[in-house]
Amino acid sequence: MELLEELKQLVHILVAVVLGFAIGYERKLRFKEAGIRTHTIVCAGAALMMVVSKHGFGGEEADASRVAAQIVAGIGFLGAGMIVYRKHEVHGLTTAAGVWATAGIGMAAGAGLYIIAAGATAIIIGVQCLFHLPCKVFRTRKYFQIKICFTGSGTEGDKVKELFCTDRFNRLVIERKGGETVCHATLNTDSEYSSARLREIIAENPFIRSIERCDET
Repeated sequence: MELLEELKQLVHILVAVVLGFAIGYERKLRFKEAGIRTHTIVCAGAALMMVVSKHGFGGEEADASRVAAQIVAGIGFLGAGMIVYRKHEVHGLTTAAGVWATAGIGMAAGAGLYIIAAGATAIIIGVQCLFHLPCKVFRTRKYFQIKICFTGSGTEGDKVKELFCTDRFNRLVIERKGGETVCHATLNTDSEYSSARLREIIAENPFIRSIERCDET
């Protein structure tokens, strides 16, 4: 009877493996840092800890909520390691949230709540697919960094801001060379300018000496 009971609990872990694999496969298709292996192991590990906490320490009288709380905290540390701040952008935040949610699905599977676990898996995958649709509402605004050199100390600065649809410079250095004022400015814009368009801007505005576009800010 004990062997049959353990085999029954093993089914919980196998369900978690399948659900974790499904989430990880969707992440893998989008070339994310955490893919099939990470999500599968996290989901199966959370289910295993739930099974052990529920049946390994006194049967039905055991307080499984203690281990469940520790799983949430532990996955939080794991997710924090995936978040990186690089070049003024936060990377890995969605991946960390997905791993955290996958642990919750594993906990539900470990507790025998198959419908909740499967439903949550379908919801997470559906939401990920929905938010990746080429729709302006779901699209994250991307900024491009422009480095520009221009001459003049009058309204040229305002003209540059108008050309690139911004209200301020992130960085501005003004120096005098050969009797004229030269400005080196850095600004961010949410519009992507092609090389042809940048050449047109230089041709139409003689006070602009050079423009450098940085695709990653």
